[in-house]
Amino acid sequence: MQLFPRALNKLPVIAAVGLTGALVGVVFVFWYYFSPKNLQVGYAPIQPVPYSHRLHAGQLGIDCRYCHANIERSAHAMIPATQTCMGCHSVVKTDSARLANVRASWASGAPIEWVKVHKLPEHAFFDHSAHLAAGVGCSTCHGRIDQMDVVRLDKPISMGWCLECHRDPTPNLRPKDQITNMDWRPENAPPGWQPPAVNPPQHCSGCHR
Repeated sequence: MQLFPRALNKLPVIAAVGLTGALVGVVFVFWYYFSPKNLQVGYAPIQPVPYSHRLHAGQLGIDCRYCHANIERSAHAMIPATQTCMGCHSVVKTDSARLANVRASWASGAPIEWVKVHKLPEHAFFDHSAHLAAGVGCSTCHGRIDQMDVVRLDKPISMGWCLECHRDPTPNLRPKDQITNMDWRPENAPPGWQPPAVNPPQHCSGCHR
């Protein structure tokens, strides 16, 4: 006497297919949704001073290099010192409550404890000046900072994202006198201008030293 229907003979195959599909689904979810693009982009920590880049860089048109000095010569972009802020705010909005921490820092000599937004892993080597010297503009990596009231991480800054540019850097290059121009587009290049020939490293030791 046959206790089970013949259709049950297909059960192992159905189970194997189902488990394989589930495994593929789990891998896809972790690969896509747990990537830097989804976990890091949009990170916008609360800063000790509510500084608006939309106002300063956008409406007032202050060049990036006024606050972030030495970005063209240093491996790291400098966070502005309190003295830089007070260069203007010793005479502008001197009683603003939003600037209380700036005035306290100026009076005590203790630096403002800004929260780093664009933070690379310690095992990754990055030279800020080398990228600017090649003609990579600020907005390529930082997005439209001039339109942000609160600075946020606009790009994933992951290894894969960096390698995409290293394999084909040309679309991200511009004349060096335009690196801080947030409105610059390739079609705005002067007649006859050609992106410089650069050969960024794609091997491991280029960024992991």
